[in-house]
Formats: sequence, C-alpha cells, structure tokens
Amino acid sequence: MIRSVIHDPAALSQPAVAATAADAGIATDLLDTLKANADRCVGMGANMIGANKAIIVVQMGPFAMVMFNPKITQKSGPYQTSEGCLSLPGERPTTRYQKVTVTFQDRQFKTQQQTFTDFTAQIIQHELDHCHGILI
Repeated sequence: MIRSVIHDPAALSQPAVAATAADAGIATDLLDTLKANADRCVGMGANMIGANKAIIVVQMGPFAMVMFNPKITQKSGPYQTSEGCLSLPGERPTTRYQKVTVTFQDRQFKTQQQTFTDFTAQIIQHELDHCHGILI
C-alpha cells in the first residue's frame, strides 16, 4: 500500500527500533511508496512512512532491495557531498563513504552481508541515517 510521506522533523528524529518478521508488511508498503515516488526518490527508511522500525529499501537499477536491521560493519573512502530527502525540503552537506559493507536481514529474515559502492553505498548510508534519527 502506498503510504503518505512524513515531513515532521520530530518524528523523523526518533531512532528506529529493531524490526521483526511481524513487520514484513511495512517493507511492502515501503516498496510501494518508493515505486510511487520513483521520479524523485531512490531509497526510503520506514520512519518516512510513519513506522519507527529499522527497515530500509534501496533502488538498485531496476530492482529495489529491502534490508531489515541493517548495520554498516566496514566503510572506506570518505567524501563530502550534498543530499536531498523526500521528507525534507532542500539539500544538506554530509560525509559519505565510497564503499560500505552492510550486515542485514533479507525478506526471509536470513542474515546477509554485502559490500556496496558508489551511489548505491550513498543511498544506503542516507537511509541508515533515517534509522538512527539523523536528518539529512
């Protein structure tokens, strides 16, 4: 189901709580909402649709990946950039890393570890900021 995007900084500033298998519907809603905003959005955190859970979705070319309880375990290649967000107007400067290794649970709640680079890595870092209540 496509959900409304949250624009309230107070709600977006709340750190997420761990997701469980009972939160699978939130992932589906995130994917539907991401697809509905594909012209201006490449990733979403669950708090952007009003669910304070550690769930992100990331558009990777034609596919969108769901990550439950993602954590960056390694990072390298820091750089400065400026990012916008569907939830907030304007752009803000931030530090990102060119390469990140992420441990997460997939849609079957099996633990995965993958390394991402470049723009995909940047999207993941932005969405993980949402999970930590960091406004970008």
